[in-house]
Amino acid sequence: MKNKDLNLIRWGIIGCGDVTEKKSGPAYKQTEGFELKAVMRRNPERAEDYAKRHGVPKFFSDADALIHDNEVDAVYIATPPDSHMAYALRVAEAGKPCCIEKPMARNYKECLAINQAFEDRGIPLFVAYYRRTLPRFQQVRSWLKEGAIGTVRHINWTLHQGPNATDLSREYNWRTDINIAPGGYFDDLASHGIDLFCFLLGDIREASGSSLNQQGLYSAPDAVTGSWQHKSGVTGSGSWNFGCSIDMDRVEIFGSRGSISFAIFKDEKLSLQTGSESKEISIVHPDPIQLPHVREMKRVLLTSNDNHPSTGKSAMHTAWFMDQILSN
Repeated sequence: MKNKDLNLIRWGIIGCGDVTEKKSGPAYKQTEGFELKAVMRRNPERAEDYAKRHGVPKFFSDADALIHDNEVDAVYIATPPDSHMAYALRVAEAGKPCCIEKPMARNYKECLAINQAFEDRGIPLFVAYYRRTLPRFQQVRSWLKEGAIGTVRHINWTLHQGPNATDLSREYNWRTDINIAPGGYFDDLASHGIDLFCFLLGDIREASGSSLNQQGLYSAPDAVTGSWQHKSGVTGSGSWNFGCSIDMDRVEIFGSRGSISFAIFKDEKLSLQTGSESKEISIVHPDPIQLPHVREMKRVLLTSNDNHPSTGKSAMHTAWFMDQILSN
């Protein structure tokens, strides 16, 4: 970082899509010690519009111009996953810390190349699996660490949704284009929960699964099932189907003395069951939702050498896990 002010990191964003409008962009502006200095979008008019609406001093239509700008110390890549590797390797070559929107890349092989580039240069790399830092899931982690349900035996996640209006219209959506997101909504949505499970229960020893397209509405799979085993011996299973009539988002963790249930996306209470006793807790997400994740990056970059909960290394393991379930 060339910035002479060691207490300030000036960020540039590549890609100004929906995720940066409310979830992430404002978090960089609201974090003391971070400044959102520049944004890039291939369409210059849209880049300028975003910059003006969010009070960002600089805007570009060329990614390399942002990456090599002397007033940009670190880069957040928020484009579709097919371009993550190309941009990330250029950021690593420029010697700047980076945060990549999830999923880290299209597959484990690309994630491996990205992570290696940053490790070889000793540059921090983060991935926006922000659920690891959310208070709601920190509470689940605390219950597990305290042994509230005894020895953990099994985790199951059912995520079922119906097709949305864009799906039914067959209008193009990069999230369901198999060349950009090989797992479709599994990549876009299920990756959040899968990464969280690794955070809660540790890395995966082995995993397998199957995927197919049942509806024929787009090129990516819309039905995925999987099973896995954590290195700790905890078993897991999941069903992710995006053509169902009933919406369901339910995670259940079973232990030797009780269970914990919660939703990954829905705003529902956490439930702890132990014998005949039950406890429900409602924890509201922060606004913007990526604020704890971004503030943890600030802590790592400006105040300590501790690891961030979501790094290139942890996201690389998540990508391997997802590849196993998709049978890639």
